[in-house]
Amino acid sequence: MRVSNMSFRYRRRDPWVLSDVELTFAPGDVTEIVGRNGAGKSTLLRLLAGLLTPVDGTISGRPPVVGYAPERFPAEQPFTVAGYLRRMADIRRADPREVETWAGRLGMEHLLGHRLPDLSKGSAHKVGLVQALLCGPGLLILDEPFAGLDAATRAELPVIIGEVAERGGMVVVSDHQGDLRGIPGLRRVEVGGTTARDLGRVDEGVDEGKGKGADETAGPDDPGTADPGEAEAVTLLEVTVAVSRARELADRLRGEGHTVRVSEAEVAK
Repeated sequence: MRVSNMSFRYRRRDPWVLSDVELTFAPGDVTEIVGRNGAGKSTLLRLLAGLLTPVDGTISGRPPVVGYAPERFPAEQPFTVAGYLRRMADIRRADPREVETWAGRLGMEHLLGHRLPDLSKGSAHKVGLVQALLCGPGLLILDEPFAGLDAATRAELPVIIGEVAERGGMVVVSDHQGDLRGIPGLRRVEVGGTTARDLGRVDEGVDEGKGKGADETAGPDDPGTADPGEAEAVTLLEVTVAVSRARELADRLRGEGHTVRVSEAEVAK
């Protein structure tokens, strides 16, 4: 799949979100899209999935079957989990038995009879993952797929991604939490400042040793674009957060390359 001279903005007089992007994705590639919040990562994912159309340029060679899981699954729908997924299997011409298969792999069999609006954020997120995987996609696009997942599912998802790649599928993922870093041959594409550039494969050391997390996009204030002898200043930011969210937020910030210290005594209460 090739992205050629692609530019995009949401409205005619809006600033460009992406401009003159050139990227290539090969069968079997697993690509992590990195960049700061608001850099345009989700926009790029939706363009790759075909949900948005470039204003200029082209995306060619997109596989005929695309699975897309958004960061926030739209759970306010009048279906049970099983009813929704079986309907999606019918629309995507997938074997309806795959619903139970994927529900088992993601540890959500007990949710099949529940109504979508009654699900927690993490459970709804699993439904979004299953609907993306049902059709055996040649292109699988996942926007922050690890957010809100339990430990067992977080461990299983990289295995699933690896299986899609092994059969020749392309996988493109935005992941702040760093759960993909053990995947062999992982590529990174960095989004920021209306550009998207290929950083190469992690195991080739292309973007290692920068002194910053690869999930951050180089920009005017980043050490990645500063003069070689100029060190980036750091500061201490104190954040007060609900105990129930502390570990999730800490994991996310660590995934962005920050050093995080959590008051274990408080979390243990």
